[in-house]
Amino acid sequence: MRSQMEITPQELAELLKSGQPLFLADVREIDEFDICRIQGSRIFPLSQFQDVAQDIPKDAPIVTICHHGVRSLNAAAYLKQQLGYTDVKSLAGGIDRWSREIDPKVPRY
Repeated sequence: MRSQMEITPQELAELLKSGQPLFLADVREIDEFDICRIQGSRIFPLSQFQDVAQDIPKDAPIVTICHHGVRSLNAAAYLKQQLGYTDVKSLAGGIDRWSREIDPKVPRY
């Protein structure tokens, strides 16, 4: 069962196609980000998250991304509970599911 704080890859793909403002915060580590990423995402490594999270803008909906969706769900919860962000979702299944269901050109690891 999907959390209310999650967005499916299909829903994210539709949002990206719509052109509406959206901020993609990838919370994987730099070496993971270097392997693959969703175009337009910016890196905010979870290992440094408490130091860098406040740099995530609040003026657009935010989608957090990781490898399988666990770290990004923790990051989304942190943004909501600790920093007061309101429009935050985690990519369900992470970039791995994104690669399998939306963009097979994104390498899997």
